[in-house]
Amino acid sequence: MGLKNAFKIMKDRKKFRWKDHGYKQRVLDLYAKSDPLEGANQAKGIVLSKFQKEAKQPNSAMRKCCKVQLTKNGRQVSAFIPGNLAQKFVDEHDEVMIERIGGKQGRSKGDIPGVRYKVIQVNDQPLHRLWCGKIQKGRR
Repeated sequence: MGLKNAFKIMKDRKKFRWKDHGYKQRVLDLYAKSDPLEGANQAKGIVLSKFQKEAKQPNSAMRKCCKVQLTKNGRQVSAFIPGNLAQKFVDEHDEVMIERIGGKQGRSKGDIPGVRYKVIQVNDQPLHRLWCGKIQKGRR
């Protein structure tokens, strides 16, 4: 330990900070660059197809999902369709609004593997009000 060792220690701290994954991700804004929604809370897209995904253990169910192509950047994501028989109101080529499901650290939530988004609107009508029967599906 010399007289000017404090400077070397500070320089090393600055250098080795980049080995920390959290620091690197935060400073370079890597999440927003890889995020299909590009940092936004919600995004609009067009439904390409509907499919069912099997729930993870110990549950056994077929979760209704759809493949959505975002209008803002053309990326394709899979989105969960929440609600009992709500998939009847989502057809191919419909315009839907999606948002994050809210799993930990941006990952999928619950027992649906690989699905990080959910449908909240179909053709500018709230999906929850559609399957409750309060409103009719809008024409496009």
